[in-house]
Amino acid sequence: MRAWIWRVGVSLVLGLSLSAMVARAQGGYRIALPVVLKAGTVFFGPVHSGDGTYYDANGDGNCMFGPSPSDLMVAAMNQTDYNNAALCGAFVQATGPKGSVLVRIVDRCPECPAGDVDFSPQAFALIADLPQGRVPITWRLASPELNGPVAYRLKEGSNPWWTAVQVRNHRNPIAALAYLASNGQYVNVPRYDYNYFVQTSGMGPGPFTFRITDVFGNMLIDSNIPLSPGIVTPGSGQFPPAP
Repeated sequence: MRAWIWRVGVSLVLGLSLSAMVARAQGGYRIALPVVLKAGTVFFGPVHSGDGTYYDANGDGNCMFGPSPSDLMVAAMNQTDYNNAALCGAFVQATGPKGSVLVRIVDRCPECPAGDVDFSPQAFALIADLPQGRVPITWRLASPELNGPVAYRLKEGSNPWWTAVQVRNHRNPIAALAYLASNGQYVNVPRYDYNYFVQTSGMGPGPFTFRITDVFGNMLIDSNIPLSPGIVTPGSGQFPPAP
């Protein structure tokens, strides 16, 4: 697989909401869950405030990443900021009465007001004592160094006539995904709230070339991604840190 990365001309004002940034802007492999190298973490965007709570998280959820028992620094985002899965796989640094924690967004909290984050117990315990249950927090989006490249997973049931693809292990939030059609043109694929980009008319038999764009306008292109539903296939590159 080959990958290219470049930055397109997208201006970014850190005070913008993520939704505004998004608007502008063969064989099986096992991909290890991201290991965060905190020394390389860059924070960006506005500081949000709300309440922090916790639930019995296992790494699975509305983002459909599947359970991650070896990585429970995870959380569910409130419905507003979840924003149709725009924050799935994104990293958030949250601060509470006891300290700070870096978590990966894997789920949504439909009943949570804007600004709230629902953590795993393991993550919550780093910002407050568990008996407190609910505490005031602030949080920002984060762009941490990750081990390995981005990866792609085609949803079970994908075929040449209905194709759904998910992006995993991405340093920055994903703004868009497109595939290279048989006519040589890229076709933008709509994202669904369960964190798959779904082409309801299908993308053909594969293998595919995908172009993904992060919220800063950085692009990665990966080729020879097979039509292998349920299999995670690594790309060849990773996004740069947030500017």
